[in-house]
Amino acid sequence: MRRISRMTVAGAATASLALALSACGGTSTSSSSSEPKGDKGLAIAYDVGGKGDQSFNDAAYAGLEQAKTEFGYETADVEPTDGETDADKEQRLVSLAKQGYNPVVGVGYAYAAAVKGAAEKYPDTTFGIVDDATVEADNVADLVFSEEQASYLAGVAAAESTTTNVVGFVGGVDIPLIHKFRAGFEQGVKDTDPKVKVISQFLTQTAEEGGFSSPDKGKSAAEGQIEKKADVVYAAAGLSGQGVIEAAAANKVWAIGVDSDQYKHEALAKYKDSILTSAMKDVAKAVYNLAKSVEDGEPATGIVKGDLKTGEVSLSNSNPKFADDAELQEAIETAKEKIVSGEIKVKSS
Repeated sequence: MRRISRMTVAGAATASLALALSACGGTSTSSSSSEPKGDKGLAIAYDVGGKGDQSFNDAAYAGLEQAKTEFGYETADVEPTDGETDADKEQRLVSLAKQGYNPVVGVGYAYAAAVKGAAEKYPDTTFGIVDDATVEADNVADLVFSEEQASYLAGVAAAESTTTNVVGFVGGVDIPLIHKFRAGFEQGVKDTDPKVKVISQFLTQTAEEGGFSSPDKGKSAAEGQIEKKADVVYAAAGLSGQGVIEAAAANKVWAIGVDSDQYKHEALAKYKDSILTSAMKDVAKAVYNLAKSVEDGEPATGIVKGDLKTGEVSLSNSNPKFADDAELQEAIETAKEKIVSGEIKVKSS
């Protein structure tokens, strides 16, 4: 049973409200009824790349699907639009809250201003934002992760797997969040084998230039690193990472995926034998847990952080060549234990 104190919509749903939501991006739910829709459940608004990125956004959708199945309520997921402003994002979140969805989650740091604005307008709705963009509000949960810790383990895996002593990092956009991935990866490589060279590259300076949504850019960057002898390439680049994985497969080198277990993704199935592992952050669990906290009547707020200790960042073990390599697994487990104990302090920039 959903709690009675859930926010409800005061009036009947209007055509103009439906049009406003449509203008902000498509949603997976719709209804022809003109009756007011209250007591709805989780809604998410996707980051750049949208649903189907085989990474960050799809992980959030998995959390939404789990909540929908477990709680049996109506959900919504809304796509971004090209060239949208913070005001557009805020209107998207406001539309969802106005319809009665609770919680409402913006997937990605770019939603910081929008979440703050929407939260002020709807103080009885719980909002969430995924990634490093702290929004100080009583009804906002900042779902953040220690990406640098999983990236450190990815660096250990890369250093243990390279035969050329050259590995690569491809970051989608040159921003502090992606600096965390790079910093952890480079530290993991160097702590494991100082002789291994790391080639690092960011695809764009801003998300608007396509750093998170351009597989062709990722492919080109990876090919350049492979030409320089990199035989393991780690991508933290959203949809652009698919291009990195494609380039690795074509050149018979290793790719390391990000955010979710990319070895298991259907769209990447033909490349999976080239995906050594993935540095995962459990966005699905974080999104689901926020929905559950609202469902239980105790909405989570403030900074909610996932790390190696909580199990919300990790390395995947799906590729048998990775999972069955006892020496590699021992090195990763040792590094993990030292990070959790505090013996290793992983840099975030």
